Amino acid sequence: MTTRRAVLAGGAALALLPWRARAASDALRAALDAARAERDPVTALRFLASFDAAALSPAARLDLVTARAGLAVDAAIVARGVDPRAKPSATRDAGLLTLLLRRKLGDGVTLDAAAHRLERERVRCEVQAARLFAAIGISGATTGAGFTRLWQDERELYPDSDAGRDAAVADMNRWLAMFSAQVPALIGPVPRYALDVAAIRPSATDIAAGRIGARTLPTPGHPGGYRVDLTHVHDRPRWTLPSVVAHELVPGHMVQLPIEAIADPHPMRPDYAPCFPEGWSIAIEQRIAQDGGYAHDRRAALGQLHWRLFRIGRALADLAIHRDGQSIDEARARLVAWQGEPVAFAPFDADLARIAQDPMTRTAEMLAALAIEDGAQRRSGAALRRYHQAILKDGRMRREEIARRARH
Repeated sequence: MTTRRAVLAGGAALALLPWRARAASDALRAALDAARAERDPVTALRFLASFDAAALSPAARLDLVTARAGLAVDAAIVARGVDPRAKPSATRDAGLLTLLLRRKLGDGVTLDAAAHRLERERVRCEVQAARLFAAIGISGATTGAGFTRLWQDERELYPDSDAGRDAAVADMNRWLAMFSAQVPALIGPVPRYALDVAAIRPSATDIAAGRIGARTLPTPGHPGGYRVDLTHVHDRPRWTLPSVVAHELVPGHMVQLPIEAIADPHPMRPDYAPCFPEGWSIAIEQRIAQDGGYAHDRRAALGQLHWRLFRIGRALADLAIHRDGQSIDEARARLVAWQGEPVAFAPFDADLARIAQDPMTRTAEMLAALAIEDGAQRRSGAALRRYHQAILKDGRMRREEIARRARH
């Protein structure tokens, strides 16, 4: 028989739970600060050993499991005589490359599995692009050749003038209004101010200060925006811009990053889940397309595929250069065959030079997107919204946590 005293005692215990969770979270944050300052990852892990993830708030639990996973990878990297916090140098060591990838993405991934998955996705995109090219009467020996022909269509180019730049920004904001209207059905509730954003033409002051291609995140009472790099507006056909809106504005970075700011993740979270924001924006671009966002505009659909092939291509180049020893010239030839034309901010040669100096970052970004997309498979309506809320509300996370939340 349950007594009144037992009920009261149970109620008192429940009342203490939020306080205990807050106290545990505060203690964890101090331990995480100490762990981040510690150069030896094995010692840093000891600072976190006494914490019970189940006793923490969801965001604090995510701080803890992310830090533990990342530090364990760091310990394995240190065992190879490499400083995991230093900028990684070019290497052909498959074991070290695997650890660098796991540090940025999550546990369990292998280089071979990554390459196979990326190649399958590249082929799928090329098949889809071929159908769209055929529908608009464009042919070419390669997918890239088709994109080059589309790029040369003068009807799709903005004039290199103030009026042309204004028209590009106006078109982006029209797409932004359409995508913003889809957020409730696609993601569910988000902070109202996250949608108070716009594509912005950079001012002369912005250009002089280098504030182009830059985001200002919205906060309560302060709108956000994306200053579009229109320096070479003739290189930005109108069909390439809708996916920029989805990625940089809504429902991409301008939704994910403000929600993450509310969660206030510990700085160790960005250390060991650095690719989630880019992964989210790539994945939500894909979901917009998958749900018919470009059904009325085949060229815009091709624009989304061009951006996706750019990101898949640089991931495959990352693997080929570092794992297989592929030359920059060979990597460039493959990108030309897949993309035809470089995206506005990443000329082939400059992008490949960066990839050669930064192993596994581009691979991790695209694999993060695919992990998010995997969790969304066969979901629609309320189930899709629940999944998106689950992976957004507490801030960025590693690949294994995305999979865990997809299962619940």
